[in-house]
Amino acid sequence: MPQQPHPAAPARAHKGAAKTGASNAGAPRRATKQKQTQKQSQTQAQIQALELLRPGQSAELLKELHILTRDGAINQDSRRKLKQVYHLFGFIEPLLAQLHASGRSNITLADHGAGKSYLGFILYDLFFKQLGSGTVYGIETRPELVEKSTALAQQLGFARMQFLALSVQQASASSALPDSFDVVTALYACDTATDDAIAFALQKNAQHLVLVPCCQAEAAACLRQHKAEQLARTPLAELWRHPLHTREIGSQLTNVMRCLYLEALGYRVTVTELVGWEHSMKNELILASYTGQKKRSAATRMHSIAESFGLQDWLQTRFPWVMQINQTFD
Repeated sequence: MPQQPHPAAPARAHKGAAKTGASNAGAPRRATKQKQTQKQSQTQAQIQALELLRPGQSAELLKELHILTRDGAINQDSRRKLKQVYHLFGFIEPLLAQLHASGRSNITLADHGAGKSYLGFILYDLFFKQLGSGTVYGIETRPELVEKSTALAQQLGFARMQFLALSVQQASASSALPDSFDVVTALYACDTATDDAIAFALQKNAQHLVLVPCCQAEAAACLRQHKAEQLARTPLAELWRHPLHTREIGSQLTNVMRCLYLEALGYRVTVTELVGWEHSMKNELILASYTGQKKRSAATRMHSIAESFGLQDWLQTRFPWVMQINQTFD
């Protein structure tokens, strides 16, 4: 006898269909709720971004620099980036304010290795724009970045920003630049590019230097070249016997020599941390302000350090004025 269908089956099917219908009916409500939540989060991010902006600061600029999103919001990574920018501005702004207070009416700043000119744009927006005078020069070797920065400055109406596709050496001889500068900056300039920026600043009689050195290989190469000889001569050579230590001690020596060099030439030098180690391993910030008080002891120590590490040739090549400094005091 054929089996009869279970009488409850249609009811269960009907019940399942009802659940499916209810589920489909709730989908628009859930989508609406999600949109409302997203909108509230977006609004909150925009409010947080506005709270971080300083009076008169251009939100359009921060969008172009990708610190703010196109709708004016800010995420955690951008928040950290903006705080780092403000932190660096906190070191440079007092130098600019000091120049203005001393009666300097047309402050000039050269930013070497400008890249996308983040620093130059922020300095102009927060200081030079409100001051109403002064000029920021962005010096960068890559023409495409110079073109983009020039276009952005025009878009924002930053009329006193100029960008030049030049190396530091070319900039030293360029007639497009003033004979002197008030401030010279070089952030994350690789290897000897920081030294080139120092030479430019000295030639242009800069009042202030703001330097964040990056990788340095020149001194390490010199240490490596004479390593066997130095190991036989002094136990001090153990400091750079291993390749990793050679690189690290070479970098440390380079920055120490740079500081002594500037002190010998009449600058007051401060070395501090730019950002925490969790953000970058290249976080040494060198600030130098001209006082005119040249230190012979600094030049003498440069010679002593070079002799101790077998770097006499490197000293004369990289810091050419060091011999003249001793002759000035004799």
